[in-house]
Amino acid sequence: PREVQSWEQDLDVLLTFMKYPTSIRSVIYTTNAIERTIKDIRKRLKTMNSLTSIEAAEKITFLTVQDLNEKWSTRKLKGFSTAYKALQDMFEERY
Repeated sequence: PREVQSWEQDLDVLLTFMKYPTSIRSVIYTTNAIERTIKDIRKRLKTMNSLTSIEAAEKITFLTVQDLNEKWSTRKLKGFSTAYKALQDMFEERY
C-alpha cells in the first residue's frame, strides 16, 4: 500500500517517457546497459579481495566504465536510428 501510494503521487513523473513517440520509448526505457555496467563493476571489484582505499575502488570503477565505453562505442543500439530521427524532429526548432 505505501508503494501504491507512492506510485499514485508520482505517476506523472514515472510515466514521463509516455509523452515521447513509440519509436523513442523502447530506446529510453531499457536498463540493460546499466545492469550490465553494474554487473561488470561488481565482478571486477569482487576479484580484489581487499581494496586499500575508496580511491582504489573508484579507479577500478572508472577503468571498467572506460573499457565498456570503448567496447560499446561502435555498437549499434537496436532501434536507435529511428529514435534518433524522431528526436531530431522533436527538437529541431529548439537546437
